[in-house]
Amino acid sequence: MKKFQAQPGFVVQAFRFALDPNAQERSLRSHCGAARAAYNWAVGWVEASWWQRRAEETYGVPEAGLTQWRPWSLPSLRKAFNEAKHTGPRFASWWEENSKEAYNTGLANAAAAFDNYAKSRQGKRRGRAMGMPRLKSKRKARLSCRFTTGTIRVDADGRHVTLPRLGTIRTHEPAGKLLAGVQAGTARILSATVRHERGRWLVSFQTEVERDLEHVARPEVAVGIDLGVKTLAVTADSTGEIRTVPNPRHYDRAREQLRRASRVVSRRQGPDRRTGQKPSRRWEKANAQRNKVHHRVANLRQDALHKLTTGVAAEYGTVVVEDLNVAGMLRNRRLARQIADAGFGEIRRQLTYKTRRRHATRLVVADRWYPSSKTCSGCGTVKAKLPLHIRTYECDACGLVIDRDDNAALNLAALAAAAVTGTGVAGDQGTVPAVSKPRGADRKTRTTRPRRKAEAGRAGGATLPHQRQTETRDRTQAEALTLW
Repeated sequence: MKKFQAQPGFVVQAFRFALDPNAQERSLRSHCGAARAAYNWAVGWVEASWWQRRAEETYGVPEAGLTQWRPWSLPSLRKAFNEAKHTGPRFASWWEENSKEAYNTGLANAAAAFDNYAKSRQGKRRGRAMGMPRLKSKRKARLSCRFTTGTIRVDADGRHVTLPRLGTIRTHEPAGKLLAGVQAGTARILSATVRHERGRWLVSFQTEVERDLEHVARPEVAVGIDLGVKTLAVTADSTGEIRTVPNPRHYDRAREQLRRASRVVSRRQGPDRRTGQKPSRRWEKANAQRNKVHHRVANLRQDALHKLTTGVAAEYGTVVVEDLNVAGMLRNRRLARQIADAGFGEIRRQLTYKTRRRHATRLVVADRWYPSSKTCSGCGTVKAKLPLHIRTYECDACGLVIDRDDNAALNLAALAAAAVTGTGVAGDQGTVPAVSKPRGADRKTRTTRPRRKAEAGRAGGATLPHQRQTETRDRTQAEALTLW
């Protein structure tokens, strides 16, 4: 799919609105199901040639006589799908019920999944290793469909949207802001994506918007943000002002309500895949009530994080945050629930794009091993060890006594000037720290992962059946990536 290039003075922005469909809900689910079916077809079509070649090799077929590799580029998948939808029994009877954009959504997602897998295998993609694309389950797949062509607009009343084949759907909230931009010529709709999320149907318009950079209230002031569980965030700016943002703990407050709702669900006749048992009406009603509690918690968390990040991005010219290993922190079974409820990763993601909207605003990310909590904000002395249960920092060199989180926030704010002065000490910006970092003081988390049972089994020389199957699949896929 062709990527959009924004014009000078224009930015790409999304406008999301909740929908109130009536008879269109069946069509919405049909379009999203068609996207899932097209995705599964593309994955199976590409994999079929891989396994066919593997089977032919076991019969001694020479390389020249093996089945050719099937390409996974989007144009190739479109061409093959257009041939299969007319003749194949899977799509021939119902593919005309949905827009072509629904099938294109699934094919585009499959092409992107294969590209990510290929780049990960070749070492061209950062992050964790990507596995082979797998089929999407009808029960668990997220309902989503994207429209790039056809009639995509916000109606003149600002309370309805029109999408291809779906027709006019009423919005739960007014879309006047987007409509005013379209009518004034400062906004242009590029695509629309419908999705079922948190019990509601949502539509997201990707638009090209003309917008000037916004100015911050104090562009010369830098702020350091120290995230935590006891308090959601402690902000300290370069002027010495410290603010504490309490942790709302939305999930903990709703745990008792969730416990009661889950108890009601467990007493109803639920689904059972082993026996084919269907859920009762009472179970579906109770499960919907429990989901409402989860959705409310997610909405409250999102609202609180947006208010925090918007206020920070609108006030300070430089924002300093830590490069936290959130995925590793979630492995701690004692703190995983509190960390997930706080939303550390979401805070950094929102600050990343919100600081780009401001004029002369930058986001500084501290190194993951920077000892912000162990460093004295007054003289720069670094402690070798500082356990989590010690909440007050006491400096042995200068005698400074300060709250642990306040000290970390001050050190993070000092990093904004470190690029100019070469230091990262909050108390004295022009001198080198008095004591160098002792051994182990610059690391907060473990650098290695605990050994898994599978790794222990391989070390002992034992190979399990599922391991042999995985190794065979990896070799087959590696050959495909090499030749394709």
